[in-house]
Amino acid sequence: MADLDELAMAMPQTTKEVSKDGRPSYLVHGRMYCFHRSRRPDAVDPETGERLDDVLMFRVEGLEVKDLLVADERTPYFTTPHFDGYPAVLLRIPDLARLDREELRELVAEAWLTRAQKRVAKAWLAEHALPDEP
Repeated sequence: MADLDELAMAMPQTTKEVSKDGRPSYLVHGRMYCFHRSRRPDAVDPETGERLDDVLMFRVEGLEVKDLLVADERTPYFTTPHFDGYPAVLLRIPDLARLDREELRELVAEAWLTRAQKRVAKAWLAEHALPDEP
């Protein structure tokens, strides 16, 4: 989570809001691109049936990107019916360890790009190259 916080806060014009129970949300221009979800009935531990308390949501460029990430069994990304038709993937906090720092940086940057103003995103992209693949 420390890496996520550092990478998200390094994105231009990002602000961080923290809920009463300590869950961070990262926003650009008041638009959320990543946040720590509260317990929801749509995300439960398959072994215990308990609602998951460790789920992060990241915006993605579109439903095609989401489908590719979720379908790849090598990745830790998933979705729930609540997010059907919504361009976002979910990731459990313990699974952050499955991503190296560069993969996490790309995930954060791609999420940020979905919400940043076009001129701000264009300026950032001019200075930073991201891979073409999701």
